[in-house]
Amino acid sequence: MSAEVVAAVAQAHLRDWAQLLAATARLTRDLDLAEECTQDAYAQALRVWPQIGIPDRPGAWLTTTARNRALDVLRRESVLRRALPLLVTDQSVPGPEDGLDDDRLRLVFTCCHPALSRDAQVALTLRLVCGLSTAEVARAFLVPEPTMAARITRAKKKISAARIPYRVPSPDHLAERVSAVLDVLYLIFTTGHTAPSGAHLVRRDLVDSALNLARMLHLLMPTDTEISGLLALLLLIHARDDSRLSPSGRLQLLSEQDRGRWDRRLIGEGVALVTDALSRRPPTRYAVEAAIAAVHAEAPTWQDTDWAEIVGLYDVLLQLWPSPVVELNRAVAVGLRDGPQAGLDALTPLLAEPALATYGYLSAARGDFLRRLDRWAAAADAYREALAQSHNTVERAFLTDRLDDIHRHASTDLEETYR
Repeated sequence: MSAEVVAAVAQAHLRDWAQLLAATARLTRDLDLAEECTQDAYAQALRVWPQIGIPDRPGAWLTTTARNRALDVLRRESVLRRALPLLVTDQSVPGPEDGLDDDRLRLVFTCCHPALSRDAQVALTLRLVCGLSTAEVARAFLVPEPTMAARITRAKKKISAARIPYRVPSPDHLAERVSAVLDVLYLIFTTGHTAPSGAHLVRRDLVDSALNLARMLHLLMPTDTEISGLLALLLLIHARDDSRLSPSGRLQLLSEQDRGRWDRRLIGEGVALVTDALSRRPPTRYAVEAAIAAVHAEAPTWQDTDWAEIVGLYDVLLQLWPSPVVELNRAVAVGLRDGPQAGLDALTPLLAEPALATYGYLSAARGDFLRRLDRWAAAADAYREALAQSHNTVERAFLTDRLDDIHRHASTDLEETYR
């Protein structure tokens, strides 16, 4: 098998998987069968393309192959399938005139139906829409593969048994359902951007999946400001990815990153999107978060960062999306605007917040402000707490380095005291 064919199939998987599975599901009204036929189409491509050549339109070839396979199975099992619960489809809501009649949207909204738990929504979206294997989804959730396989199976059965409709929501329910979809995409992106555990800082598969889905939604619904805001946010964060690690693999904080390595094309695209999203009222949560990312992206240096503007944007964000994590980020920005003691004071009330009890970034932020105040013993305690709450190898190495640095400073101060 030639490398060219393997590359072409891989590219088609990345580009066409969601559309192919969604179109097949509309035909079969059965997610399991649609997934099986879609996988068979890609396997068939690996077998056949070396003989016939790579088609001019690989996606069309794959769609036809999956459809023919599905029709064969449906004809063969027609009697049996009459007794099975099937997807409810409604071709009339909404129609093409609304600009939303796309099979991929049907699939996304089905995976993110509010009747499913958030874990099930994310797992189904990763498996069915992003095309990740069950093993890959299991790694993202830090659970064994059989556990994830059972979870995905239960979610798919619930869709059929509960008669969850395979369609884009009606216009009066669209806004609330879009928000749920975007929350799932944001969770997928953030999980990939800083992996909760493992040897690597970034899970590229999750980051790429979230970006591809956000771009797809923006392409299909270009006037939706919430989608524009989310896509802008993801692009502006992703633009910094190549500078997050040093050549030796050490974590580089925003203050340490080489801004010459930031992707200016992605930054330009993100700034244009967020500028457009903020020009419409009212502002959305993701647009304000993107505006914060844009302030960072457009600062020539760390020292030039406009912390007053960032604090103001966090004030707006807290009104739109009250969250302990937003309060934490705002407190850090206050400390960078007004000094480490002000930051420490702003962080102190959050120590009693249950949602942040195991959130390592709170301890790390306290450790940083305490370090800047030369309060070495308290800083060491905070960093040890952050280290106990971190399971990512790259982050743990960074925190360990900080602890070693604090011990060196503390020893030096002690020597000078008794000199």
